[in-house]
Amino acid sequence: MTEHASEPQQELTYGDVEQAAARIAGAAHRTPVLTSRTADAATGASLFFKAENLQRMGAFKFRGAYNAIAKFDAAQRAAGVLTYSSGNHAQAIALSARLAGIRAAIIMPKDAPELKVRATQGYGGEVIFYDRYTENREEIGQRLARERGMTLIPPYDHPDVIAGQGTAAKELFEETGPLDLLLVPLGGGGLLAGCALAASSLSPDCKVIGVEPEAGNDGQQSLRSGRIVDIGVPQTIADGAQTSHLGQHNFAVIRRLVDDIVTVSDAHLVEAMKFFAERMKTVVEPTGCLAAAAALSGVVPVAGKRVGILISGGNVDLARFARLVAG
Repeated sequence: MTEHASEPQQELTYGDVEQAAARIAGAAHRTPVLTSRTADAATGASLFFKAENLQRMGAFKFRGAYNAIAKFDAAQRAAGVLTYSSGNHAQAIALSARLAGIRAAIIMPKDAPELKVRATQGYGGEVIFYDRYTENREEIGQRLARERGMTLIPPYDHPDVIAGQGTAAKELFEETGPLDLLLVPLGGGGLLAGCALAASSLSPDCKVIGVEPEAGNDGQQSLRSGRIVDIGVPQTIADGAQTSHLGQHNFAVIRRLVDDIVTVSDAHLVEAMKFFAERMKTVVEPTGCLAAAAALSGVVPVAGKRVGILISGGNVDLARFARLVAG
């Protein structure tokens, strides 16, 4: 495990989220906010689930990807976009590029879920495989971007991506009003940083807590140590959160505006998947269950509170989903 300092590259504000909301309007779905009497009774809280599993391409990632590509100039559009992703950002970039009429190349791990690989290719993206355990995707991405002249839009460490992701929380607060607590899945930190920006303006007394897998608590270590901590690739069923470190832009916001980061086990994620399927009739991928699992399992005490919960995505192979919830 290594640590390295993080220097803020750009001061992001809620104004960036507002501009992103205007940019993606009409392209991104305004996803529903779901409630469950069963969940409220079990936790003693009023829970509001922002269902980004019902977003275009099945995850919140469309927001940030579309916002970033929408800002391309003519030269960038002509050359195309490049990214690296374990799956959801890959699909988001591929779909956003198709809507913009530009080329997209996506670097994906060889062990990425087949569903996500097929969907990325289905949206017209060129998939380039790498080994996540022996190769560095950032280095591959920077090299290919130079060779091809394409613009690299990373999955989370980018101001336009962060601002776009924050529109999910903006919509949630617009529907629910002020909340006591906002729970957000944490992988690389784009969603958490963006949501924290929205909360700071729309519900300033709301505590913002990131939730990551027990096996990959780099964000928790980073927040508590005050510097970005690198870990090995975590072994967790939450494939969308198998990141080894936060991004610089993300951490600058997280350090400023996030109250805490907690972890949940894979067993907690499976229980949340079962709950969503059985009681709320919705399919949520393991990573998408991170925030909900923290509330439903009691990892974060929520009794008596109005709590926003980001469901980040629903892209899970049905055979894998069946195996997990049947285990």
